[in-house]
Amino acid sequence: MLRFIIVATFVVLFLIFSIPIMLVEWIIGKFNPDLKGRSSLAIVQWAFRVIIVLSGTKVNVIGRENIPDDRAVLYVGNHRSYFDIVIGYTLIKGQCGFVAKKEMEKIPLLSIYMKYLHCLFLDRENIKEGLKTILVGIDKIKNGISVWVFPEGTRNKAEQETDLLDFKEGSMKIASKTGCPIIPIAITNSAQIWEAHLPYIRPAHVIVEYGAPIYPKELSKEDQKFLGSYAQHKIQEMLDQHKQED
Repeated sequence: MLRFIIVATFVVLFLIFSIPIMLVEWIIGKFNPDLKGRSSLAIVQWAFRVIIVLSGTKVNVIGRENIPDDRAVLYVGNHRSYFDIVIGYTLIKGQCGFVAKKEMEKIPLLSIYMKYLHCLFLDRENIKEGLKTILVGIDKIKNGISVWVFPEGTRNKAEQETDLLDFKEGSMKIASKTGCPIIPIAITNSAQIWEAHLPYIRPAHVIVEYGAPIYPKELSKEDQKFLGSYAQHKIQEMLDQHKQED
């Protein structure tokens, strides 16, 4: 319970004491939006690294070299924990916005940083609004900002880590419409940090593996039509490998 209290206290204090920083970032954004995005990312990455340390989490990263350095990508990963986002943000290359549920937009202070970091808020109950979110994601990619999406649509609470929910094909349109590379990401053991034994935070060893880039236009017509299933298969292979090596 002590770890949870320490992490929660750090998060609250960080958000409160960074209010003046948010104001400065807002002013910077009026004159240099790119600088605002990069500086906000650096601040949040620092905070997330502290959270990882405080939680006692060890992260083993595989294949980060598979992320292109010169262009925006669509990160596609499985999702079992809020810590997927915390860990993911410390490992991205360049600026990146995560696709989050609409409800996150109502969280005081945190939602401000999320907007500074180009996060997209998805209304899962409104198809029309969902399509608008996809269009925003397409625009982000075209402007050199990567997007990270969890195509399962929600946190997967299946008992077996390798049991994935069906990937939603709509989220793949960001890649199919822009031609950007898809980076499949397999995250193993992140739920063991917190969700597996709420409210306790316990030390865990998390594996994050970045698969080879998927270039939609290089796939067969059938695979292009079902990009979600194709990416899910690649992530499934990595998760199965993690389990065998455990």
